[in-house]
Amino acid sequence: MNFEINGKVIAKDDTQQISDRFKKREFVIEVENERNSDWNDFIKFQLTQDRCDLLETVSLYEEVKVSFNIRGRKWEKDGKTNYFSNLEAWRIEKIQNGQSPVPEMPEFKAEDVPPAPEEDDLPF
Repeated sequence: MNFEINGKVIAKDDTQQISDRFKKREFVIEVENERNSDWNDFIKFQLTQDRCDLLETVSLYEEVKVSFNIRGRKWEKDGKTNYFSNLEAWRIEKIQNGQSPVPEMPEFKAEDVPPAPEEDDLPF
């Protein structure tokens, strides 16, 4: 399942080399609550492998749309079972602030107006 969410980047961690074959990078976005800004959500995402570079062109406090998958794992140790989830980002798109420009209306020319229909004798 793929999900998308918009928010403002508020934290960018450095890339971590976990092993010789695995690296990850985490970042956090703030998602505004329309009713009350005291209730904003702070959501941490993870980028892995070659996707760690997706964050290079994004600045702090920039508005973005994050496409992500939810990943869940089961971990057992010493007879205890734990579960954890990750939000694995796979695309980050910048969102342009402000309104999109209003398209210009084409210039009016008299020759563009079609001719008026001829009068007919219909009673209605």
